[in-house]
Amino acid sequence: MTTVPVVKPVTTTPPAPAATRAAKKVNIIGLERIDYKGADSTLCAGCGHDSIASQIITACYEMGVRPENLIKLSGIGCSSKSPAYFMSRSFGINTLHGRMAPVATGALTANHKLHGIGVSGDGDTGSIGLGNFIHMLRRNVRMVYIVENNGVYGLTKGQFSATADLGQELKHAGKNELPPIDLCMEAIAAECGFVARGFAGDPKQVVALIKAALSHRGTAVLDIISPCVTFNNKDESTKSYAWGRARDERINDFTFVAPQDEIKVEYGPGEMKEVELHDGSRILLKKLDQGHDPTDRLAATNLLQDARDHQLFITGLIYVNTERQNLAEHEDLGDVPLARMPESRLRPPRESLQKIMAAMA
Repeated sequence: MTTVPVVKPVTTTPPAPAATRAAKKVNIIGLERIDYKGADSTLCAGCGHDSIASQIITACYEMGVRPENLIKLSGIGCSSKSPAYFMSRSFGINTLHGRMAPVATGALTANHKLHGIGVSGDGDTGSIGLGNFIHMLRRNVRMVYIVENNGVYGLTKGQFSATADLGQELKHAGKNELPPIDLCMEAIAAECGFVARGFAGDPKQVVALIKAALSHRGTAVLDIISPCVTFNNKDESTKSYAWGRARDERINDFTFVAPQDEIKVEYGPGEMKEVELHDGSRILLKKLDQGHDPTDRLAATNLLQDARDHQLFITGLIYVNTERQNLAEHEDLGDVPLARMPESRLRPPRESLQKIMAAMA
């Protein structure tokens, strides 16, 4: 992952009227969509990861996220290549396999004012990185954690990952005899305050999920089924395009309302549920047939268990809790990021150390 050295100047003046922005094709901070793009993809044609990268671009452009205020993180795998394909003006860190979570924790503790988007895979998160993933959720680092979930190790030629279906058969790997890990279930068990599942073949829903996740105060986990067209796209696979398009059961429809937008929504009693996020933005949820309440942790757990028992493919916002403190709040890091503080504020003076040493003599 590389960073483009040339950075265009951005406006610091108040946002222009919406009509002016539309005419100039710029967003609320005066940037064009091209300012949010990255390098050309080297992934297989039709890979779901490319669709997710495109929706990240759309979400950040429409929300007016300043690229220089965002850091991209990844581990190892096909999924971890995709941060190179969006936000070329943002800094990025490509870590070791399974080590994105601790590196993200360190980076976003050093500068907790940054937005963070981490892109991982089902192998990177569910296997070698599972322990790191769980502990990052416990700490509630403020970042968007996207799992591009395809059930295989695509970069190393299609072995089963920890989320592969029980009984799934692959040409070179044989038959999977182990039950899958549900990363959304793991996230809720670890007290994650924003857990959602999406499908790369449904870009509109993915964009809405990313927007809401960017406004969440802690770790927001998006488990996005992202079909591997090379190794795991058979119709019977729950990670395939055919399965997702035929069986996608939305647990809710929702609209993300940014705090600077003046949007009026009309709806009848009992049709919508409003959840306000810490920055003043709102999620307007419309319950579908399942009648799921995403603020009910037990209901979210039961929903995932029922989906697992009946092999259902559910998408939408599964669980949200806006009350937990994030790591920066818990550690009382204040308004000035540690990375911006002078050494005199970060390190005690020599006299303090001498006093301690003298007391031990």
